[in-house]
Amino acid sequence: MLEIKKLSLSIGESSVLSEVSLEMKTGERVGIIGPNGHGKSVILKTISGLFKPQKGTIRFEGTDLLRLSPREIVEAGITLVPEGGHLFPEMTVFENLLLGAYTPVAKRRKNESLERVYTLFPKLKELHRQKCNALSGGELRMAAVARGLMTCPKLLMLDEPTLGLAPNLVEAIGQKLSELVTGQQEHTGTREDQNLSIILADENIDLISDFASRAYFIENGRILLEGTTQTVLDHEYVRKTYLGID
Repeated sequence: MLEIKKLSLSIGESSVLSEVSLEMKTGERVGIIGPNGHGKSVILKTISGLFKPQKGTIRFEGTDLLRLSPREIVEAGITLVPEGGHLFPEMTVFENLLLGAYTPVAKRRKNESLERVYTLFPKLKELHRQKCNALSGGELRMAAVARGLMTCPKLLMLDEPTLGLAPNLVEAIGQKLSELVTGQQEHTGTREDQNLSIILADENIDLISDFASRAYFIENGRILLEGTTQTVLDHEYVRKTYLGID
């Protein structure tokens, strides 16, 4: 589904990605872990077309993404939910959700998508007329994920969706993500949900461990380790340098 080969990116005189390779299959859940400022967000933004690499390739379902604009990449089925969500604070939850349904496919499926996200996040249905500047941190993150789903993505990329949240809210977000891809909650288990691929970049190791089947460990813009999530987290280097476990 997604294939990245030897991706290198410099911003100014600084190298931020070096020879990064990553791949995933349809319906897979992949985690990206690593220290802050070492390239997790940059990978997602590069896939989204916000950064243009100097070297390497990115292909999605056989299409060369480096030839597409960010809008065309969304239309191809890739959506990034950025760190912080970037919702419009003076607009209501409902208005923010509608802004996600701007591609031709998403417009046609707007009502279906609204029902889908309101079923997954019933709290947002209660707050649909509430301005986003009055939402709690957890509600904002749920609204950001919901707006991402309104684009009808094939690949959903989540950048630090639990950053700064209390443990109980992190658990709630994790549960909603699991419901989204497993269809455990009544009426949400559509074929689209089952085929949805997700890349999750997050500092919360418990969330990554519970959610992702495979993981990549990045440091200084390089992928140092890849494999099953548990294999990566159990690696001696990750345990000592990243998790602080001897």
